[in-house]
Amino acid sequence: MLTLGDGSQTLLTHGPWIAFVFVLGACVGSFINVVNWRLPQGMSLSQPPSRCPICGGRLRFFRENLPILGWILLRGKCRYCRAPISPVYPIVELAVALAFVALYLCLFMSTPSQTWWWEVGGRWWTTQQFPLGWPAYVLLAFLFAGLFSMTVIDARTFMIPLVIPVFITCVAVVLWFVQALIARHSGPAGLGWPIPATGWGGTGAAIGGMLGIGVAAVLQGIGILRPSFFDYEQYVAEGDVLAEYPHARREMGIELLYLTPVVVGIVVGWLVLNGVDGVPPRWLQAVGGSLLGYLVGGGIVWSVRILGTLAFGREAMGLGDVHLLAAVGAVFGWFLPIIIFFVAPFFGLAWTVLAALGRRLRGGVRRELPYGPHLAAATVLIFLGRPVLMDAWRVLMPTVEMPVGGLVDAVDNSDHWTDALKPVSMLPDATWIPQ
Repeated sequence: MLTLGDGSQTLLTHGPWIAFVFVLGACVGSFINVVNWRLPQGMSLSQPPSRCPICGGRLRFFRENLPILGWILLRGKCRYCRAPISPVYPIVELAVALAFVALYLCLFMSTPSQTWWWEVGGRWWTTQQFPLGWPAYVLLAFLFAGLFSMTVIDARTFMIPLVIPVFITCVAVVLWFVQALIARHSGPAGLGWPIPATGWGGTGAAIGGMLGIGVAAVLQGIGILRPSFFDYEQYVAEGDVLAEYPHARREMGIELLYLTPVVVGIVVGWLVLNGVDGVPPRWLQAVGGSLLGYLVGGGIVWSVRILGTLAFGREAMGLGDVHLLAAVGAVFGWFLPIIIFFVAPFFGLAWTVLAALGRRLRGGVRRELPYGPHLAAATVLIFLGRPVLMDAWRVLMPTVEMPVGGLVDAVDNSDHWTDALKPVSMLPDATWIPQ
């Protein structure tokens, strides 16, 4: 039981950071409101500045546009024309702020006695605390905020703006690099890193795959490769879905050509670096784990997209779904996206059943939902349900060790793909310098 002194110490230790992440979450929620409104309309996120959609009056940040408080101070009406302002805006800002706080509590304030939340986070987070673990925390917070935004936009428009998952991916690579430089020793082996890192083989495959993406993008940019579905507007009327496009199988050939440099890069990168002695520098393991997660997450969805389209003659999954799970992989590493992909269909099935029941009870047209929201929901479930996943893995595959987060200590000859079966803590001693 906490004494008064313990409570005061906890408040002094965590109170300022909780206040900070609440404010950060409110600001991110305000930005999400902008993203959800402007991106589907093809508008710039920065120009014009925030303004009333009725009278065009500009909203100043420290007055009308202040997250949560601005709506309250204005009493839900525009300062200039008195038009009502939707309460959705402060609700989103408050919800995201509370979600950021909940994530902080889960990761940095759970204890071994709180078995469930301790296993969701773990010793690494409580050892780092926010001053040393902020890059990883900010990354997770941005991911969940991005998933919320992509879910809302995809549900409304059946389209995921690629700028959102691409931004998350870039942030993931940068912040995992920063996190690798500042994290401290975090305990016994197996608790030394939040996501599976990579040995030389996996690092080479990740770097080679990303170089392959760059080559494919250049080939497309100079006109040697054309974008897939480039002529869909000639066949699909406005308001129809892309699945009605009649030449979907043909376009999969174009996408296979685009992916060829990526596959070649993965294989060549693995072959070139797999035989290197020792282990990569720890910052490179962290970045390699993120990049490999990106390739695995995007690759599994893109493979199903191609195979499903070839089988049924209609676009099976959108490229937005590819980028969504790729971004999830960049944050969580290569293992969780695989589990997420196989859990997401159950959300799709549940939605289909609920939508059918709703239509029968209330009448009307059944509300369709694209696949992106199911992937997002599965991501949140797998993150929060990690203890169940670990228990299920032990029951279903007792002889196979579940891939966990960790840095590579020594190359395991039985698995050169990730070489992440022997994790070590971040800092072997106080004098460690990035290699």
